[in-house]
Amino acid sequence: MSVEKRVIKKYPNRRLYDTATSSYITLGDVKQLVLDNVDIQVVDAKSHDDITRSVLLQIILEEESGGSPMFSYEVLTQFIRYYGQAMQGMMGPFLEKNLQMFAQLQQRMQEQAKTMYGENNPLMGAKLWSDFLNFQGPAMQNMMTSYLDQSTNMFLDMQNRMQEQARTMFTGFGFPAYPPSQDDDKK
Repeated sequence: MSVEKRVIKKYPNRRLYDTATSSYITLGDVKQLVLDNVDIQVVDAKSHDDITRSVLLQIILEEESGGSPMFSYEVLTQFIRYYGQAMQGMMGPFLEKNLQMFAQLQQRMQEQAKTMYGENNPLMGAKLWSDFLNFQGPAMQNMMTSYLDQSTNMFLDMQNRMQEQARTMFTGFGFPAYPPSQDDDKK
């Protein structure tokens, strides 16, 4: 069953119109919808093109311009360098899987906090959350190590699948690195 997405129209005057509430909204409102896990689709009101990705990138750009950027110079330059490269198609799914694993790690940490401090825990404040993480140092280290191991294994698996696909694809050409299989010799 597919989930109906909330449609937001972007007009030439750069205003955003939420069709669900029949009102104009801001980019901040779109951000809040994303934070509230509402599936959205932003369409150009004139051409009807899906421009969701560009609006989401605009939100990220505004967040990065704020006081606490998430991406370092090195990360951003690496993103740019992957465009047009052979691995570009693999990078998106790799990052997506890593974000899913990181979200699972965060969920486990929140569950651990609930177990230790109860349902109405005071860990929502930055100072208390920091104290909690410092107190949970060894557990955090184990969880991060597990996360990094999973990420590494996922990357190695992806690399092995690509090598196997290349091996399968090039065996028929008789390249020195990919000798024809014994089945090809019998033909």
